[in-house]
Amino acid sequence: MIDCTEYRRALLADPRSTSPELAAHLASCGECPAYTDRLLRFEARIERALRADLPMERPIAPAGGRGGAPLRGRWGGGWLAMAASVLLALTVAGGLWLGAPHATLAADVVAHMAGEPQAWARTDVPVPSPQLSPVLEQAHMRLRPEAGMVSYAQSCLFRGHHVPHLVVQTGNGPITVMVLEHESVRREEPFEEGGYRGVIVPVPGHGSLAVLAKDGETDLTAVESVAARVKDAIVWTG
Repeated sequence: MIDCTEYRRALLADPRSTSPELAAHLASCGECPAYTDRLLRFEARIERALRADLPMERPIAPAGGRGGAPLRGRWGGGWLAMAASVLLALTVAGGLWLGAPHATLAADVVAHMAGEPQAWARTDVPVPSPQLSPVLEQAHMRLRPEAGMVSYAQSCLFRGHHVPHLVVQTGNGPITVMVLEHESVRREEPFEEGGYRGVIVPVPGHGSLAVLAKDGETDLTAVESVAARVKDAIVWTG
């Protein structure tokens, strides 16, 4: 299933798209219905502005009644230029507003969780090395054993990049770790959102880690402990 970033990019390209993939994401996402509504309302305003009737130009005779080319009325070319400027400003401002990252990084991480519910299984079976190694190698990294038992590993598309999506088993249950090399944060950012509790921690020179658990299964201290342990266990190879 596509994530929120992919959905919004596709919608900006074609707000009237009837793609089943977009419809499936919209039906399962808690954030994108409001975004879709904003986009469609903005499109409707643009359409109304383009259909608006503009005052007709009125020729004005030169002073003194002498011959020569008539002058445009003050609601002629000036009005058209003003209308065009307003429409352009509305389009640019609306495009910036709609294209801005309304969803936070934490919200996008949580939204991604909905697409892989099987990752949350409690198990004592580690993911096989032939499945784990390619996921880590694609991100130019490997994990030392002190990271803990990894029970799930996938390379997932997130905000336009393939990133490792790992699950580490703990005494309190599974904890997800996403290695976000292309997403930087200045400091640790705890969050509680959409039924999850987690933290995004900076990794200098390599983006950040998003570490989270289902709300109610473990506390933030345990999540932060796993985040620190995994961060220290990463060996960057590129």
